[in-house]
Amino acid sequence: MDVVRKPGRGGLRSAGAPDDDPFPVRGMDAIVFAVGNAKQAAHYYSTAFGMTLVAYRGPENGHRESASYVLESGGARFVLTSVIAPHTPAGRELARHVAVHGDGVLDLAVEVPDARAAYAHATANGARGLAAPRRESDEHGSVVLATVATYGDTRHTLVERSGYSGPYLPGYRAAAPLVPPRAPLTFTGVDHCVGNVELGRMDAWVDFYRGVMGFTNMKEFVGDDIATEYSALMSKVVADGTRKVKFPINEPAAGRKRSQIDEYLEFYGGPGVQHIALTTEDIVRTVRTMRESGVEFLDVPGSYYDTLGDWVGRTRVPVETLRELSILADRDEDGYLLQIFTKPVQDRPTVFFEVIERHGSLGFGKGNFKALFEAIEREQARRGNL
Repeated sequence: MDVVRKPGRGGLRSAGAPDDDPFPVRGMDAIVFAVGNAKQAAHYYSTAFGMTLVAYRGPENGHRESASYVLESGGARFVLTSVIAPHTPAGRELARHVAVHGDGVLDLAVEVPDARAAYAHATANGARGLAAPRRESDEHGSVVLATVATYGDTRHTLVERSGYSGPYLPGYRAAAPLVPPRAPLTFTGVDHCVGNVELGRMDAWVDFYRGVMGFTNMKEFVGDDIATEYSALMSKVVADGTRKVKFPINEPAAGRKRSQIDEYLEFYGGPGVQHIALTTEDIVRTVRTMRESGVEFLDVPGSYYDTLGDWVGRTRVPVETLRELSILADRDEDGYLLQIFTKPVQDRPTVFFEVIERHGSLGFGKGNFKALFEAIEREQARRGNL
């Protein structure tokens, strides 16, 4: 695919993207987590995911309601926030989010070239505005921010940052890494963010993204596409015209037992972000390093690899290495991909991560769905939730 440079995180825009896009985006700006203890969470993502602390905001620099740590790796940016003053309005909201959902994603922030225009378009087309456009400034310049609601308690902050050169946003100060540098472990960016919604609500949220953000349907998985002997789910993927921002949306489907979506909705307390896929250029090195740091990945039966080469063909990584590390592979008409999934990264069986290395494929590993969801079901059974 031919690409041209465009400012913003991720930096690539499809050459064929429409010039009359009603809701142009520049990529994912940040994944904002509400957590019980941001300092400890920041240390976990620094140690286990190899991310680097770059900015901080808290009582030490005038923000007394909460503490926020900004970590980056390549084009991926996480913001980890926990409450300090639960008696304040903002503190109460943050404390309620953590009490209801546990550690989870509060905000899928999207970078846009014009936050005011994006907010106006979104609210005119049915989005519920949470914060009208506002300008914030410091010695590094200015940003314009606006926020709209999406499924559950999740939100999208629209970030216009072309006039800003600071480490994150006004009010944040640069911060030193929490852990010493180690072997390179760099994610190149956020590939996609998956949301789980209630039964019968998937199409409504697909329509939301089509109408509010001008996104289009990219993929659709229904029926036997994502089904095992025991459970099933349905999924549709919406994306902006450049394919830089992709949001798969899942809902449960009828099955003999509870699906992973049912389990998530119960323990998260409603709809929310299920998993975040991070791109890498070397999945083997990334997975080895993460395993050495204590990250747990889903196990894949050895039988999966016995015939893998027959239908995936040759890949950059030998099948025996894929088998050793439980890395999945899939191929479509555009190329192939390699992917692996962590177990949930908190005590509640909710948020987890995917690591993905793409070689042309624009898919999501459809050929792996059965093996993946059987692996998830084995974990559900161990928890007593299947």
